[in-house]
Amino acid sequence: MTEQQVRRSFVNCSKGEANSATLPRDLADLPWGELEVLGWRDPKAPLRGYLVVQREGRPVGVALRAADTRMSARRTVMCLLCQSTHSGDAVSLFTARRAGGAGRNGDTVGTYVCADLGCATRARTEIPPWLRERDPAQVGEERAADLLARVGTFLDAVLR
Repeated sequence: MTEQQVRRSFVNCSKGEANSATLPRDLADLPWGELEVLGWRDPKAPLRGYLVVQREGRPVGVALRAADTRMSARRTVMCLLCQSTHSGDAVSLFTARRAGGAGRNGDTVGTYVCADLGCATRARTEIPPWLRERDPAQVGEERAADLLARVGTFLDAVLR
């Protein structure tokens, strides 16, 4: 995926906002065939994040905003996309403006996600204890497919 394709993929922000987004440095070198979801935080705007997926043969991206407060590190919390558990400070509430008129009117949707937006890697590599007796490659594939389905549901909510 090219820089231009990623910038054009954003469905819930203006062209100006998309053009000002800081993209990952290694965008051209990413293993696109192994990534169900590309997620990253904007180093120049720490509360901003982005998710991009291939949907119906084209990239679809959403701009996110992280909550400015953190949960306690003493709590265990689950990312609702990759379903990995973390300490509370490693999961954040992310909100996304809805696309179109609803977003311009201030409507948003939100979900709890890994604070670093590294869900794609975790879905394939962090196998929960109750699944460790199964083939790791198969479990990784299933978790990656589940991640893609949950991101799709979130995107549907943004696009409504």
